[in-house]
Amino acid sequence: MRIFVTGATGFIGSAVVSELLTAGHEVLGLARTEEAASALLKAGAAVHRGSLDNLESLRSGAEISDGIIHTAFNHDFTNMTDAGVTDLRAVQAFGEVFAGSGRPLVVTSVIAHLAPGRISTEEDAPDANTAGKHRIASEEEALSLASKGVRVSVLRLPPSVHGAGDRGGFVPALINVAKRTGTSAYVGEGLNCWAAVHRLDAARLFRLALEAAPAGSKLHAIGEEGVSIREIAEVIGLNLDLPVISKSTEAAPGHFGWLTHFASQNIQASSKLTQELLGWKPEHADLLRDLEDNYFKN
Repeated sequence: MRIFVTGATGFIGSAVVSELLTAGHEVLGLARTEEAASALLKAGAAVHRGSLDNLESLRSGAEISDGIIHTAFNHDFTNMTDAGVTDLRAVQAFGEVFAGSGRPLVVTSVIAHLAPGRISTEEDAPDANTAGKHRIASEEEALSLASKGVRVSVLRLPPSVHGAGDRGGFVPALINVAKRTGTSAYVGEGLNCWAAVHRLDAARLFRLALEAAPAGSKLHAIGEEGVSIREIAEVIGLNLDLPVISKSTEAAPGHFGWLTHFASQNIQASSKLTQELLGWKPEHADLLRDLEDNYFKN
């Protein structure tokens, strides 16, 4: 199949492109810049010029494709509301083109919009009071396309999608805070946890979703149901030779800045139903081992 991939040169999207090409699919990657276009050509993919803000470019890419994997998102943490609106409009554009065709569309979402404080499952509905609320409208729009003749699936990612080359994720953000402040910290007792997955395992699940997920599927790319923030902080402190300390809820904003909310959250989830549905199983390194191997070499 010829697959249109948005975010095709990003940390996750580039792994998806490689996974698809290895499996024998053709890839048409969305490229906003010359640098992105060159990277796609080097990887063996075709280039489609455009951006998330250019809906006509999204529609034209969809029209000439057999399927879509939508991984792009504007991760501007100062304005996530607008980023969510842009994402919603992109999903709507894809739905307009794919309606009635039966073609597969895989839309990226997050587990952070599910109820915190417990291990969430694929059957859980989004909660508007959570950190990932900006993704809710896109997820709901995507799932509604199942009734319009689109083989759509929603693939929810955990807070940590890790692996070599990770520069913009939450774990690198924690490392940068530690370097800036001279301490590796957690909030309170640090027992709150983040679910995690290796990006290569996530990429394989994107492919499986494209190839086989039934319309309306909600999938969880979860390799580990929860890794405590304290454990993450301890590995960071050890590798940077920095003290590991606790920050009170009141003091946390002064240390973590914009990352405070995420560093304080308990965002856990299961992928049991996804594994049963698609035969997917995580195979790559867990988060703490990956931290040791790939996050402190420079």
